[in-house]
Amino acid sequence: MGSIGMTELLLIFGIIVLLFGAKKLPEIGRGLGEGIRSFKSAISGEEKKEDEKVVTPKEIEAEVIKKEKVKENA
Repeated sequence: MGSIGMTELLLIFGIIVLLFGAKKLPEIGRGLGEGIRSFKSAISGEEKKEDEKVVTPKEIEAEVIKKEKVKENA
């Protein structure tokens, strides 16, 4: 009596698809996932530092090329 079977899960999923539409479901899932991640990080005490800079591979490559040019000119 206490467990939810496959039929009930499919019925619930079908109702959700009817309510929100198939195109909206990925956005809802993404938002739910981000909320869970932020909740877990808040519980564990982790905080992102705002001054941390995300470095892209293109920026790294540009820095390496810049350093190589400096070495060639020296």
